[in-house]
Amino acid sequence: MALYLPALTLILLLATSRGVSAATFTFVNRCDYTIWPGILANAGSPRLDSTGFELPKDSSRSFLAPSGWSGRFWARTGCNFGGSGAGSCSTGDCGSGQVECNGLGAAPPATLAEFTLGSGGQDFYDVSLVDGYNVPMLVETSGGSGLCASTGCSTDLNQQCPAELRVGEGDACKSACEAFGSPEYCCSGAFNTPASCKPSVYSEMFKSACPKSYSYAYDDATSTFTCSEADYTVTFCPSSSPSQKSSSYATPTTGSTSEQQQGSGSGLEYSGNEYGSEYTPDSAAGTGSGGSNMLADGSYLAGLAMGDSPRTASLSALQFAVVAFTSLSLMCSCFFYS
Repeated sequence: MALYLPALTLILLLATSRGVSAATFTFVNRCDYTIWPGILANAGSPRLDSTGFELPKDSSRSFLAPSGWSGRFWARTGCNFGGSGAGSCSTGDCGSGQVECNGLGAAPPATLAEFTLGSGGQDFYDVSLVDGYNVPMLVETSGGSGLCASTGCSTDLNQQCPAELRVGEGDACKSACEAFGSPEYCCSGAFNTPASCKPSVYSEMFKSACPKSYSYAYDDATSTFTCSEADYTVTFCPSSSPSQKSSSYATPTTGSTSEQQQGSGSGLEYSGNEYGSEYTPDSAAGTGSGGSNMLADGSYLAGLAMGDSPRTASLSALQFAVVAFTSLSLMCSCFFYS
């Protein structure tokens, strides 16, 4: 009987070693220019393989994140990093003075993708315009279970940004909170509850253009999404140029201060689809430059996140069968000689 317990223990250990969770995040650049994505892990979450990197047009890069990880992603634009790697960016700059953000977040305005990966449960994710907007962004899931809806903002809001929110020559679009600093826009002070902080004419403009994105701090009901055990593709500029539909509504009229505080309607008419423009899956799918290609630094392109997922590391059926057969043989031998 001496060999029976070790053999049974081996089977149990092998069985319970299956299902080691991790998620793949794949970043795809469909913009007509180079971007520099930034990555910020929340407190208590480990940093990924990079905190900031260069992503040329029509290229992709993938990272693994452990179960329970939470953090945010965004695009930096108009960056100028010299030979020493020192520099800054026109939008989304993290203030590190380097390509790597090293634990620093995006300076608003910046479009944000936010994630909290469940430990064996649901993942939560959203695309937020609460800190303003600089590039279109789309988040898609692969291989998960549950609702797993795509979300994001494919409309080029820089083209319709009101003058009082516009940055530079249309490089980005501020949030009303960033532009004016008023408590009613920032959901602060006396306006720090869902009951007291209502949508403003500006957040309604963002919401009309991008119905599935966060438009202000308490815009939870239609802006947070869940999925279990999925991989994620974050596509920047999923539609490379603004469509006619995305520019079909007028710039809002701000109205009086009292109207803004009460969240009065802006009268905007939205004529796009749920992503804010004429989104087509083929144009935004995370295929990058080909699933088997690699970037100069050796990382796989978007195809890594599609199909077979590294989320679950497990024994193959053949390996498990061999181990089980061997263990059963040992058990039988033990009974025979006992």
